[in-house]
Amino acid sequence: MAGSKRKKMAKGDVVFNAVIYTFFALVLLATLYPLINRLAYSFNEQYDSMFGCLHLFPRKFVLRNYKDALQIVGVQRGLLTSFARTVMGTATSLAANALLAFILSRKKFLFKRAFALFWIMTIYVQGGIVPTYILYSKLNLRENFWVYIIPGMINALYVLVIRTYMKGIPDSLEEAAQLEGAGYGRIFLTVVSPLCKPVYAAVGLFIATSQWNAWFDSMLYNKFTPELTTVQYELYKITQELKRIVNDAAGCTSYPPRSVKAAVSIVAMLPLLIAYPFFQKHFIAGLKVEGIKD
Repeated sequence: MAGSKRKKMAKGDVVFNAVIYTFFALVLLATLYPLINRLAYSFNEQYDSMFGCLHLFPRKFVLRNYKDALQIVGVQRGLLTSFARTVMGTATSLAANALLAFILSRKKFLFKRAFALFWIMTIYVQGGIVPTYILYSKLNLRENFWVYIIPGMINALYVLVIRTYMKGIPDSLEEAAQLEGAGYGRIFLTVVSPLCKPVYAAVGLFIATSQWNAWFDSMLYNKFTPELTTVQYELYKITQELKRIVNDAAGCTSYPPRSVKAAVSIVAMLPLLIAYPFFQKHFIAGLKVEGIKD
């Protein structure tokens, strides 16, 4: 009798697990469907894509769309600019945020609470687009590559997250380094930073994603400087059909076909999809930082 009950429970578990797995499989499919559908269009023949009704697979598989997408001058320039701003912006922003977080995490720093309150206020209180635009114009950041790097170098949320992680490092390590004659610069570089690799990876990935996906600052400050365009801004213009017309093979003028638009969007997201698996281990460990507290 006990064996029959155990067998019935086992069958119940099988049914329960099947329902759960089916549910999450459907959720996963719903989440990935837009990406899979865009991928199907990017590999489908251009004329055939005009008829729509593609779902998971292309009807007429071709590779020409990616060739055409990469031949668009704006996309070529945008990829170079986006790559440059992502690398430089991530490196400078991560270094600045980590250094400021280190200062605020030191117990002997007298003004740490006042500065922390100041940075928290910047999260909720902002100047607005018009004053910011005027300020950047006065600082000669319009029509300038550095508008992508300097304004976003410090982010209060990232500073507080890194500071919280640094507060969890035992004080004995810093005291031991000071007994050996190490100053704060050396302590930051050789003691604290090596232990902060997980949170650095998490914050760095957030910064890199933000830099790569940014397009509004390109439109606002570098709209009339084609060499400073970004790939996301070019994708925005193509999607809104505001991109300048291009000549097709027949000598007519037309907007990039739907399949080429899909190929551009896949190219725009591909670098992050490739980079994420290499940072996944440290990224997940960095996300284990719980809360933001003084």
